[in-house]
Amino acid sequence: MDSIAYVNGSFVPLSEARISVLDRGFLFADGIYEVSAVLDGKLVDNASHLARLERSVGEISLRLPETIERITELQKELIARNKLVNGLVYLQVTRGADKGRDFPFPKADVKSSLVMFTSEKDIINTPVAKTGIKVITVPDIRWERRDIKSVALLAQVLAKQAAAEAGAGEAWMLQDGYVTEGGSSTAFILTKDDVIVTRKNSNAILPGCTRKAVIALAEERQLRVEERSFTVAEALAAKEAFITSASSFVQPVVAIDGKTIGDGKPGPTATRLREIYVEFAKATAV
Repeated sequence: MDSIAYVNGSFVPLSEARISVLDRGFLFADGIYEVSAVLDGKLVDNASHLARLERSVGEISLRLPETIERITELQKELIARNKLVNGLVYLQVTRGADKGRDFPFPKADVKSSLVMFTSEKDIINTPVAKTGIKVITVPDIRWERRDIKSVALLAQVLAKQAAAEAGAGEAWMLQDGYVTEGGSSTAFILTKDDVIVTRKNSNAILPGCTRKAVIALAEERQLRVEERSFTVAEALAAKEAFITSASSFVQPVVAIDGKTIGDGKPGPTATRLREIYVEFAKATAV
């Protein structure tokens, strides 16, 4: 059965969802997106995602066509219309469609575009949560404002394709010898001294919502967390490695570039953090 999408004020079958070929998201990647998880029909940590949405659109002077409160209502209605139990809600805001293709922002009377759709995914019971994933490393060729959740994702597409061709579940991107982040995730390691390490927020990485929640949950349990850069060599020498994202929660990493991390199995810290995050997600979903 065809799912339902939201396109600029209307709920329509996904197969019939349309935007103009002059939409600036299509022509220039002039837009911002967010992805929120859904558990038991409820949105997970959605306020954090919408706060990041507001920040990202503000960084590129893009006006939201609806209030954050209305966007939340639309997300929930979309979940209800699709009878979505577990999965994801994708939303995208672009600068809209002008009369032609011109680089400068369109005039004020051009309304920005809002599109949303859902997808089913059983994030909690995914088999790779038990087996862990392999990652490969690739050069980070992206622009210098990675803190903005832009729809310009070609570099990530190429990284993810390289991972897929290598039989890996994610690609970690490298700059100046250090890991920045995954193609669609935040990278973490657990050192031999039981310190959880992840790169500090800056314009070099996206400020992950799941990252933020996992750090807070870890610190609440007196686990040591350091926000700093780390190399692949340090990751290979670590006890454990894992990634976080809205679409995977906490996912153990068992190998990097074909080299095993620890004993090649999901480690107890990553496994426990996943359990803790799932508990948090279920308890706070709305």
